Amino acid sequence: MKQNIGLLLKKRAQISAHSEAFVEVEKQRRFTFFELNERSNRIANVLLSKGVKPGERIATLLKNGIEFIELYFAVAKIGAVLVPVNWRLVGPEVNYIIADAGAKVLVFDAEFDELVEGLGAALKLTSYLRVADTNNSPSEKDDYDAACDAASSNEPVSCTGDDDLLFIMYTSGTTGHPKGVMQSHNCMLWAQLTSLTTADMRGDDRFLLPMPMFHVGCLVPVSQLVHRGATGVVMRDIDMPVLFKAIEKERITITMSVPALLQFMLACPEMKTTDISSIRWIATGAAPVPVSLLEQYEGLGITIYQAYGLTESCGPGTLLLHQDAAEKMGSCGKPQMHTELKVVNDKGDEILPGSDEAGELLLAGKHMMLGYWNNPEATAATLKDGWLYTGDICTIDKDGFIFICDRKKDMIISGGENIYPAELENVLVAHPAVQEAAVIGMKSEKWGESPLAIIVRAEQSVSEEVLMRYCKENLAAYKLPKAYRFAQSLPRNASGKLLKNTLRKQYAMDRNES
Repeated sequence: MKQNIGLLLKKRAQISAHSEAFVEVEKQRRFTFFELNERSNRIANVLLSKGVKPGERIATLLKNGIEFIELYFAVAKIGAVLVPVNWRLVGPEVNYIIADAGAKVLVFDAEFDELVEGLGAALKLTSYLRVADTNNSPSEKDDYDAACDAASSNEPVSCTGDDDLLFIMYTSGTTGHPKGVMQSHNCMLWAQLTSLTTADMRGDDRFLLPMPMFHVGCLVPVSQLVHRGATGVVMRDIDMPVLFKAIEKERITITMSVPALLQFMLACPEMKTTDISSIRWIATGAAPVPVSLLEQYEGLGITIYQAYGLTESCGPGTLLLHQDAAEKMGSCGKPQMHTELKVVNDKGDEILPGSDEAGELLLAGKHMMLGYWNNPEATAATLKDGWLYTGDICTIDKDGFIFICDRKKDMIISGGENIYPAELENVLVAHPAVQEAAVIGMKSEKWGESPLAIIVRAEQSVSEEVLMRYCKENLAAYKLPKAYRFAQSLPRNASGKLLKNTLRKQYAMDRNES
C-alpha cells in the first residue's frame, strides 16, 4: 500500500478517536480526531461527486480553520493535489496561480467573494465551493457546509501516495512570476519526521497556529500534529489580545512566530497580565533573533528555536537550538535530522567548515521538492545531482553552524513574508510613466526589511502618490514598496546588469519605521 498523508488522519482517528485534534480560537469550535476524519471524508466524497480525479488540482482561498485542515487531508485521500493560494494576493496574482496550476475546483471563504467574482473567465475551474457563516448573503456558488452535510462520511478509497503529488505551493518568483513548488506525500512524510525528531513535540502538546496555512511553515505542523496525536489551536487572524487570551485559556505549550511577531508580543500590555507559563518553546524563522530578545524570552521561561527552511525543502532545513543561541548569535543552526547540507563556491567545490569563504547553501533529503510545476528550466537550475540549490549565500563555522550572509536572489524578508524585487520591478515598469525601476530592501524597525523602489521617470510629472495607488491595484499589501526614490539613472555594469550592491550602499541610510 502506498503511503498516503490522508491515511495518517484515518489511522489517528482509530488510535485517538476521542482526543482533541483542533480548536478554532475565534469560533470556539472543537473537534476530536474522529470528528475531523468524518468531516474530511465528507468533503472528499463531495469532490469525488464533482468528478475530481487523481492528480487534478484543488485551489483554495481559505483562512485558517477546520475547513482548510479537513480539505488538506481529503484531497490527499482521493489523490488530488492541493493548491493553497495566498489570500493576501490581488486579483491578477491569484488569477495567474489558478491558471498556471490548471485548477479544477476552487474552495474559498465568503469574505473573498469580490476577489473570486473578479477572476478571469478563461480559467479552467468547473466548480466552486463557498465557505460561509449562516449570516452571509447567498451566493450562486455551491455552499460548502450544505454539500458536506449531504455527503457520505464513508472512507474514500485511496490508491495514490508515495511520490505522487500532494500539493503545489507557489512562491514569489525571481523572474516576475511565482513558481509552483511540487511536494509529494513522501516529501511531507519526511518533512514531518525531520521536524518531529529534531524539535521537542510531545503527544500532549497544545500547538498555537497563528501563521497562515498557505505557508509551508504552518502546513507542516498541521500535518505533523495529526501524525503525533497532539492538539492544534488555530487562529484565523493574528490579533494580539486574542492571541494572548488563547495562550492562557488553551494552556498553549508550543507555538510559531517570526521575529517581528516576537517583538510585538513583548510590547503588548497583555504580556504583563496574561499567564503564559504553559509555553515551553516558540519556533521562529525568516531572520536571526537578537540575543537581547532571546534573553527576554529566556527570562520568561520560554525557549526560542531559530529555524531556516524553504518551501522547496517542504519546510525543514536547519535549526538553532536554544542552548547554542547565545554563543552562535546570527546563526540559523545545523542541519535537522534527515537533512544534509553543504556549502559550495562558484566552481561547485565544497567549502569546508571553519573557512571564511562564503558560498551557496545546498540541501539534500527526502523532503526536498520534486521540482517546479510546468517549469523544467527552473527545476534543472535548482535541483542538481541530488542537491537543492537554495540561492542563499552563507558561511559555515568550524562547528558546522550556518550563517546566512546574503541572498543570491535578492529576496527581501518583511515580517516573515518573502518578497522578490523582480516581481515588484515588473509591475512598476509596466506603468507608462516609469522608464526603469529597481527594488531593494531597506531596514525597518517593525518588519526587519521593507521594499524601497528607485524609479527613473519616463514622465517627470509622475509622483510617489500616483505610483503608490498603482501598486496597490497590482500587488498584495505586504509587497508594496514603503518608500520611493527618484533617480536620473540606475547603475549598471558594462554588460548592462543592474548593480544592486551599488544601490544598497547609496540608499543605506534609508529606513522605514512603520
